[in-house]
Amino acid sequence: MGRAGLRTGGAAAAVAGPLLLLLLARAPPAAAGDSRRSDFRLVSEQYSQSPQKLSFYSWYGSARLFHFRVPPDSVLLRWLLQVSPGGGPTCANLETTVYFRYGAPPVINPLGTSFPANTSMQPSFLIKMLQSNASINVSHPAPGDWFVAAHLPPSSQKIEVKGFVPTCAYIFQPDMLVVRAVEVSILEPDKPLPQTLLSHPSYLKIFVPEYTQELRLEVQGCVSNGSLGCAVHLTVGSATLPSNFQKVLTCTGSTQACHLLLPSPPWDQWLQVTAKSLAGPHVLVAFSVVAALTACKPWIVNFQHLQQNGPNQSCSVPPGLLPPNPGYQDLGRNGSVGDGPFCLRGYQVTREYMDVLSVRFWPLDRVSVLVQSDMPSVMRLQLNTGMDSGGSLTVSLWANQSVISNATSVMACMNAASPFLGFNSSRNCTTAFFQGYPLSLSTSSRKANLVIPYPETDNWYLSLQLACPQSPEECEKASVPVETTLSLVPCLNDCGPYGQCLLLRRHGYLYAGCSCKAGWRGWSCTDNSTAQTVAQQRVAALLLTLSNLLFLAPITLSVHRCLLVEASVYAYTMFFSTFYHACDQPGEAVLCILDYDTLQYCDFLGSGVSIWVTILCMARLKAALKYVLLLLGTLVFAMSLQLDRRGAWNMIGPCLFALVVMITVWVYRCGHRRHCYPTSWQRWVFYLLPGISMAAVAVAIYASMMTSDNYYYTHSIWHLLLAGSTAFLLPPRDKHTEPWACSQKLTCRYQICKNHREELYTVT
Repeated sequence: MGRAGLRTGGAAAAVAGPLLLLLLARAPPAAAGDSRRSDFRLVSEQYSQSPQKLSFYSWYGSARLFHFRVPPDSVLLRWLLQVSPGGGPTCANLETTVYFRYGAPPVINPLGTSFPANTSMQPSFLIKMLQSNASINVSHPAPGDWFVAAHLPPSSQKIEVKGFVPTCAYIFQPDMLVVRAVEVSILEPDKPLPQTLLSHPSYLKIFVPEYTQELRLEVQGCVSNGSLGCAVHLTVGSATLPSNFQKVLTCTGSTQACHLLLPSPPWDQWLQVTAKSLAGPHVLVAFSVVAALTACKPWIVNFQHLQQNGPNQSCSVPPGLLPPNPGYQDLGRNGSVGDGPFCLRGYQVTREYMDVLSVRFWPLDRVSVLVQSDMPSVMRLQLNTGMDSGGSLTVSLWANQSVISNATSVMACMNAASPFLGFNSSRNCTTAFFQGYPLSLSTSSRKANLVIPYPETDNWYLSLQLACPQSPEECEKASVPVETTLSLVPCLNDCGPYGQCLLLRRHGYLYAGCSCKAGWRGWSCTDNSTAQTVAQQRVAALLLTLSNLLFLAPITLSVHRCLLVEASVYAYTMFFSTFYHACDQPGEAVLCILDYDTLQYCDFLGSGVSIWVTILCMARLKAALKYVLLLLGTLVFAMSLQLDRRGAWNMIGPCLFALVVMITVWVYRCGHRRHCYPTSWQRWVFYLLPGISMAAVAVAIYASMMTSDNYYYTHSIWHLLLAGSTAFLLPPRDKHTEPWACSQKLTCRYQICKNHREELYTVT
């Protein structure tokens, strides 16, 4: 089997699950020996990608994905992992979780949530880095796409205000080092290939063509230092993560030939074989390797509609294997071509492109697939474009109850690289190097569904065969039409009503993930263990929206004291805050009168300008200076929120400037009048101190107490405190101004007007 090793600069914890590929090591794997460094047949290559900033995990988009491509004939793969904390000495080392997978992005579940029904997934291969450096070794890696994903521990759900706490950046940089063989012997079928081993292993490969039913590898004529009998170790296949199905053939001490049988090896691919001597470093070992391929004779059906494909459709038709006469031909139970029986019934499949990461697969004539007991019915799904592994493969089978008897059942297997053909001897869906996904149909279960998140980049095969375990004679006459629905979707069920399917990108590679809301979690937002009920969602919406109605108090006071500009700003804030939170709801109680981003911007702008105008109003500046500052402050808020909407100092900076202006004016008046300003102790005790206290509590709640769970009531309290403090802090009206004086200016009657410059009075 392939080996993987871990080397860290300090302490590192490794979690390998059932694979157990991680070994503490400080050198390359022992399979190559120390002499690998001097082996002229090997060359080393290094690949690197730009580093990414890690995030605390909350959903799949929080993980940082890296996409590498391992070249063919690689014998060693080493990952060099580095995490660089930044932000100063206050930033501690955090545990970094790193995942590895071959063929597709890793399927991860750090939060321990449930997956949707009928979802099949394998545990991810991962390590947990406690220090800044680590390395992983994988012997005989599979060529093709490899993916690395990394994230910090799950987020604490606390809503942190940007700029209030020190920002710690953790930069993750993976590098890939590959040792590749440049001298590889080609093993041809049925031709013995002599090999001689001394201190270096021997690297072979054989091409497995399509429709290969079985591969037999045999070691013959092995001698050690001229005497019969030797110890030879053959490793067949490539290592993949998280699962590894490499096969090992060990021949020790026997003069007889030893062999290895591989049912359903991967089609249309090169198969790696590594031979190593177990006789010692200075013992010459000579032997021959023979490979024998057993061909599978397919019968292809449903070819008559090939020319009717649409512009977005492609057909999976193996060349050279079409029947002489188009159309389905029933050859009977013992039909054959040439000198042997058929081993599978192949159905041509149309690949229809729907959208990004959205593909449908149909039988060519869009009818059901005929399933019998004599041979498997096979459909090939082309998912080898390199851009199909970022979605979810869904398989749905259905059979009419009237055509399935009580003694019969339809067995099905979904496999990558090659189909499962051994239904007569086993039903575990295991091919030479892949563990398939089983499905079944019977009278009690007429439907079968399967979901495979992030399928590996390869050709996938759906095999179906009729089985009669209790009465085999019934199967000889039975045939069951099975309707299939095969598709690749970005997200299963579009993440449901409580999730949003988001398309993610890493350079040119696209993949999809679900962002859940209203307390729903899981791969497709189907885990309701922490979900909010509909009643809770409605209560949250009412609290966040109706709490803004308290702004009616400062609006009324402003109009009463003839502060029309302030009243307009408070009314603007109340309106947009109400409808922003009505649109910001994660569940069913949602109302959006404008675009979400527009509502959010207007809400943030109104909140900042409300604080600005309140502080300037308390300063009691002259009218011209006051309105100039009001306008300039509004423009500054508009600019800063456009630059960084969630930056704390974009809000705090202008407000601190307004406080400096207010305090300067108050101190000047205190010195000019030689009396404390404001002069009334009732003003301080009953208005200013309560208003300042409410504002301080509001800032404390906003900065340190809000979490995702308590947001709907802590933020509602923020609304109440902000509106209440504004009402308390508004200055009283002038002694010479009557209540509601603004409305009197709108009446049509004689008024006494004063010219402030010439102290003249006129009657209008």
